[in-house]
Amino acid sequence: MKKVTILDGGMGRELKRIGAPFSQPLWSAQALIEAPQYVAQAHQGFIDAGAEIITVNSYACVPFHLGEERYESQGALLAEQAALIAKEVAQNAKQSVLVAGSLPPAFGSYRPDLFESKRAFTILNTLYNAQNLHVDLWLGETISSIEEAQVMASVLKGSTKPCYYAFTLSDEVTEQATLRSGELVTDAITALLEQQNIAGIFFNCSIPEVIEQALRDTNNVLTKQNKKVTLGAFANSFTPISNAHKANEAVQDYRDLSPNEYLEFAKQWHSLGANIIGGCCGINPSHIKALVQWRNSIEKP
Repeated sequence: MKKVTILDGGMGRELKRIGAPFSQPLWSAQALIEAPQYVAQAHQGFIDAGAEIITVNSYACVPFHLGEERYESQGALLAEQAALIAKEVAQNAKQSVLVAGSLPPAFGSYRPDLFESKRAFTILNTLYNAQNLHVDLWLGETISSIEEAQVMASVLKGSTKPCYYAFTLSDEVTEQATLRSGELVTDAITALLEQQNIAGIFFNCSIPEVIEQALRDTNNVLTKQNKKVTLGAFANSFTPISNAHKANEAVQDYRDLSPNEYLEFAKQWHSLGANIIGGCCGINPSHIKALVQWRNSIEKP
């Protein structure tokens, strides 16, 4: 097994947990605008728990969350500010910490029905340029469809930094894993591998129960194509999200997922080849600390 690298947890819900200003539709951008010290505090909490990669808080720096007017006037500046905050916290960390630039869903999480390729490219390219000088790697997050993955890849094709793509899955355990769009994971991985600069394939912002099958399906495709990429996972602690979910209209309910329960899922993912593991919405520093302690126990000389 390759060395396990620990990613951070979910920024938005962590900001809410530590008392940062937080509401719909601004989501994690509200703290960035009104109280950026909370963003640094959230990053620091994950680093103190042992995270080796922190993700820039640029997820909500899109028109869907900011609104068109604020996005046009402040979107790029806010994304750059978020990258600078992450960079400073990482540089001051006791351990080595890498900063992942975030390319989020341009039209809201879990909404492949709203996706527009041309507009998405413009938005994501803006966020790419705003963060690029300050990050060590790239993370395309919460990808709901093959079309969205291809647009992400077109934005990142010229990057000289490692680029990782994280798909979000339908929250229903089935014999073949599917994206939120209903497309098969096997088809999505096959299509993505045709693109350039694919350092890794992750699954994120889905209930942990569905990630096992997605990793199995991915391994099948990689074996057939005789290709190797890094695999990773960072699930959420939400209740299952239905296909009728409308992002921005309500705050999704939590489930009580303890650090030890989350760790059992992580062990399963690791057995299937995942070696970058963290958490998404609702996974806080206590969960990351449990992952770190486990990783340290299995990698002792």
